[in-house]
Amino acid sequence: MVAAGQVTMNGAAYAFSLVAARILIPEEFGAVTALLSILQMGLVASLGLQAAAARRIAVDPERRDATTGIVIRSTSAASLAMGAAVAAASPVIMWVLHLDSIWPALLCGATLVPLTAMGGFMGIAQGAERWHLVTAIALAAGFGRLIAGVIALLIEPTVLSGMIGVAIGGWAPVLVGAAVLGIRHGGDHSRRPLIREALVGTHTLFAFYVLSNLDALIARNQLHEHQAGLYAAGLILGKAALMTPSFVGVLLYPRFAQDETANSQRLAVVLVALIGLAATCATALLPRLALLFAGGGQYAEVAGRLWLFTLAGSVWAIVQVLVLDALARRRPGVARLTWLAVVALPVLAIALRVELTGLVTTVAAVGVTLAVAVAITDRGSRNGD
Repeated sequence: MVAAGQVTMNGAAYAFSLVAARILIPEEFGAVTALLSILQMGLVASLGLQAAAARRIAVDPERRDATTGIVIRSTSAASLAMGAAVAAASPVIMWVLHLDSIWPALLCGATLVPLTAMGGFMGIAQGAERWHLVTAIALAAGFGRLIAGVIALLIEPTVLSGMIGVAIGGWAPVLVGAAVLGIRHGGDHSRRPLIREALVGTHTLFAFYVLSNLDALIARNQLHEHQAGLYAAGLILGKAALMTPSFVGVLLYPRFAQDETANSQRLAVVLVALIGLAATCATALLPRLALLFAGGGQYAEVAGRLWLFTLAGSVWAIVQVLVLDALARRRPGVARLTWLAVVALPVLAIALRVELTGLVTTVAAVGVTLAVAVAITDRGSRNGD
């Protein structure tokens, strides 16, 4: 059920990108893709809150009600803080992405208010293993963006209109979570331990999401506008390969927190790797069919290289599982390694003067290197324990 919910959520988000690719010209679609990457980076506050809530409820089920109240009480403050921070950075976002208006950047901040709140509700449901609610929130998130975003683009096919739809759709998962869990007071229990853990998780996940979305920003600035649009089309498949196996991490996260061996980690990595291998082979063998899922005929120039984007996305999916495992076990060092990769990727892209193929190849190589480094660090930490 969770697998179906997560795949459907990601499929709905993918469908929005696919519709946008067909409605917008490549240059404007490249801008929307870059803005969605900013949103993906901003989601780390939501994911950090989710990870902290899920771990605390999983390892201490006796205090579930108290933890639930603390999480819900903390959600509003975290949501408003995240939205305000991104809104304050909107002039910088506008400049970096070469936008014609500041409004799409401001809408990123507005969208992150409900999306951050979603993390609190999702963490409560995940830690308590209330998989029906996890699935319902996921479906609301995916279809909220798809329905509201597509309607907005049909009304007016512009970057601004699309982001207005995304912002409106972001409230759907919050409405579902609030309807089921309600709004409670956390009592006299302190929020500080949860907030501290959420901040650690947010920092680590922020590093990962900056890294896994950095190539969209590099393409926007390093490549010609047309090439950047082609790269954005390839990224549709790359993001699909990253997000399709995300249900593995959702299901196994409580087990990561409880497992004193590496069995659950190995299971997760093998499952994600097999899904990625199957997707990469399918894309390589059927490039014309894959092109239908990457924007259609106007992006035909990139058809023969779509398997590289699927491969890169699959590598990021493995890295994501390793990062989640480290968070659940509260093992240090992953954030530092990820930030080193954040620095290395643009340096390599600039130094090598990469074009489209070179950029996606560099992304995959950096991802493989990071996955190996995280696995070695985790093994060393476990041996030290």
